[in-house]
Amino acid sequence: MIDVAIVGGGPAGLTAACYLRRFHRSCVVLDAGNSRARWIPESNNCPGFPGGVSGVELLRRLRDQADAVSVPVEHATVDDIARRGDGFELRAGGRRWRARRVILASGVADRLPDAPWVEEAVGCGALRLCAVCDAYEASDLCIGVHGPADVIGSHALFLRGYSASVHAIPTDDGDGGADGAAARAAGVAWLPGGGRLEFDGRRLGYLPPGGEATSFDTVYAYLGMDTGARLAAAAGAELTGDGEILVDGDQQTRLPGLYAIGDIVSGLNQISVAVGHAAIAAVHAHNALPFVAREDAAG
Repeated sequence: MIDVAIVGGGPAGLTAACYLRRFHRSCVVLDAGNSRARWIPESNNCPGFPGGVSGVELLRRLRDQADAVSVPVEHATVDDIARRGDGFELRAGGRRWRARRVILASGVADRLPDAPWVEEAVGCGALRLCAVCDAYEASDLCIGVHGPADVIGSHALFLRGYSASVHAIPTDDGDGGADGAAARAAGVAWLPGGGRLEFDGRRLGYLPPGGEATSFDTVYAYLGMDTGARLAAAAGAELTGDGEILVDGDQQTRLPGLYAIGDIVSGLNQISVAVGHAAIAAVHAHNALPFVAREDAAG
């Protein structure tokens, strides 16, 4: 029986683990290796990195910090979390762990265009996933906003504050409703839906049915996300209508001892928000666990 099991080895999970080990609590990070942060070519709004930092580099630094306080990290995809007595049991395939508390930090996974060039396009900035993160770097560029018509209108309007050249690229024939109308009124070009994106190794282009291709400096994709919130729901946590986990001010779900942090909770998917959640949950979990007096190391 360990004190806290943390599901997810991204910025939120590793931060929580560092806090807990510095509280002299036993913990383990169960990481499937799919942190959303690994897709970030360069983040310029992550606190403490004025020159920017890649997601891979940020994760490396966080792992080094966790290693410094002996955080155990195990590669595992958790299949089930269940209440067992005064704690929880976590399962991943044939392996099991028992913990008094669980912090779920498994994040979300973006749905991306079904194309072999996706990773290359994200790596060079031709395809982007978060306007809150990096729209500043796209200022005054020719921007495409790709996704279902009823979703992309609000995102296109947001990006119109960064560039005079914003194009909505719907995956269907919808007009976007009120959000689409507001975007068009603000000068967003609404392209015919149902075409395809093409990548030339440097930029993305959009070819509508029977029309001419339009080339973009960058395209933001809003195709939805997949989440592991079902793990929390199966254990007894409550979800919102959008599939996010409901938590209180301590990041605790309605099931005492089960916490949720990061993108799996917040509608504002930001590293700074995730690490803030981690600090709150780790401190509360530590204070809720039985007190253990520190023995004299010299004895």
